[in-house]
Amino acid sequence: MEKHVEKITNIRDTTIGKENLEKTRTKTNWKDKAKKILTSWQLYVLILPAFLYFLIFHYGPMYGVQIAFKNYMPSLGIWGSPWVGMAHFEKFFDSYYFWDLLKNTLGISIYSLVVGFPIPIMLALALNEVKDGAFKKMVQTITYAPHFISTVVIVGMIIAFLSPSSGIINHGLGALGFETKAFMEDPTWFKSIYVLSGVWQSTGWSSVIYMAALSGVDTQLHEAATIDGASRLQRMWYINLPVLVPTMVILLIMNFGSIMSVGHEKILLMQNPLNMTSSNVISTFTYQQGLLDAQYSYAAAIGLFNSVINAALLIVVNKISRKVSEVSLW
Repeated sequence: MEKHVEKITNIRDTTIGKENLEKTRTKTNWKDKAKKILTSWQLYVLILPAFLYFLIFHYGPMYGVQIAFKNYMPSLGIWGSPWVGMAHFEKFFDSYYFWDLLKNTLGISIYSLVVGFPIPIMLALALNEVKDGAFKKMVQTITYAPHFISTVVIVGMIIAFLSPSSGIINHGLGALGFETKAFMEDPTWFKSIYVLSGVWQSTGWSSVIYMAALSGVDTQLHEAATIDGASRLQRMWYINLPVLVPTMVILLIMNFGSIMSVGHEKILLMQNPLNMTSSNVISTFTYQQGLLDAQYSYAAAIGLFNSVINAALLIVVNKISRKVSEVSLW
């Protein structure tokens, strides 16, 4: 009996000792963290504006997400508005335009990803091989410049170039003996015009990050490959491209995380009643329902659905990437 009591006492003392040790370690860790913060306070001050930006403009507005589950009335406020649960989501999923909106959104996003993702990589690889400094700077300036043109001006240029009566594209087609086309009024051309104009505008700027990655390639690798008889194309494939793979994977994951978020500004400017069947996407529909028709709860529900799908895709693609390539966002 005494032995059992002694064992129980030892176990209790050991447990209490472990608890006290854990508390001591926790206190020590907090003290160490506090010391690090105090010694590196300049770094925390530097990151403070970015922290406040995300807190105020990204996390703060999440308080209003609850109106997606309510019949929001401005006079009653968010808390006072009646709760309707999933009614707005059901209304959107059961609507006749749901599949058309989803098809157009995914169609434009996937088209943009397939066409627009590899072109900046190819441009960066090509520019990296250019040794003439003046020519390289000229090409970079020409390809970077469209990024700084506003969306309104870009769409104005597109409409002017594709005009059936005075557009340079139709003049060229007419000179070659082809029939002129009303490109902006034809739904079958909308996605191609949107995607290709976006590629033209963003390719140069998107290649900057790949150029930065290529600048870190060890020149001794190229020298050794040249001595071994490797051609320029082989050096690009076996040395430069593997260096870009981690950057490519990270950007691809981020692109998948925004695949449902097609920007509405450019589409709204390019949109007209004749191309509506191809140009109406979830973001433009949300804008119409929320700001034009004042159906705030319905628009919030659609926007929340969009965000949830994007978040789910981001998590899934990141997990797949971590297993396949060991490169991921987290």
